[in-house]
Amino acid sequence: MRLALMIEGQEGVTWEHWCALADACEQHGVETLFRSDHYISQSAEATNVAHDAWTTLAGLAARTRGIRFGTLVTPATFRLPGLLANAVATVDHISGGRIELGLGAGWMEREHRAYGFPFPATKTRLAMFAEQLEVVHRLWTEERVDFHGEHYTLEDAPAQPKPVQQPHPPLIVGGSGTRGTVEPALRFADEYNTPFVSPAEFARIKAKVGDLRTSTMTGFIVGETRAEALDRARTLYGRVQRDVDFDTWLERYAERAIIGSVDEAAARLRQYGEAGAERVMLQHLLHTDLEPVRLLGERLAPQLA
Repeated sequence: MRLALMIEGQEGVTWEHWCALADACEQHGVETLFRSDHYISQSAEATNVAHDAWTTLAGLAARTRGIRFGTLVTPATFRLPGLLANAVATVDHISGGRIELGLGAGWMEREHRAYGFPFPATKTRLAMFAEQLEVVHRLWTEERVDFHGEHYTLEDAPAQPKPVQQPHPPLIVGGSGTRGTVEPALRFADEYNTPFVSPAEFARIKAKVGDLRTSTMTGFIVGETRAEALDRARTLYGRVQRDVDFDTWLERYAERAIIGSVDEAAARLRQYGEAGAERVMLQHLLHTDLEPVRLLGERLAPQLA
């Protein structure tokens, strides 16, 4: 099983924080740094900065040498497919071939309304996503592209720039196992990612995607000891006002998250591996705390390799 770090970039992650996170990943051997693609914080939208995902990744790609980067996931509603294909291929060139694109239908209505992004009904967003996935794939793999869909039209598009990675950067589809995401993924994607599910739930979704590579994204609170992990959990709990006490919150959070010492985290991750997960993206919400990045790269990843 491969492990990656996942950061919720809309939750006040400054450029300085991003640089520190990328440096820590490179220093401690973390393979891939994923980030969300959102424009509004879910906890403090008036104060938490939310830098653009692909611009951020371009900057990080230019100042690093070994770590891979990706989005988990980019909503199809934010960018036209021709723009997205070019932007991701451009960052692939900047990085020397270290980019992955996670793509989904989009869900956070608030940010769409705030910034003027279209937010049609779920059925329409899924149709936009399916068309966008096909267009991006074709622009990366064909010489010229004609496409006449319900939502997008391309007329004899010269499919440039081609990405560095061949046949193309990994395409990851984010979804919950429904036909609207599974069927396009089976045609054009390299990986299917389902967030915040238990190992048993993951196994049920894994059965729907056949031989397609599968992964999950889940919460991650780790320490050298369980007591250290619980200290971090209390810090996270105290960040926002909650309607339940700490113990109740922790019990609920732990149902679909990795919490505990390094050894406890490894044991829990093995359950996901037994359910068919080939990769786990670990959502680190205390992004200024770099010690969990070290534990992930130096202590946890080697146990799961």
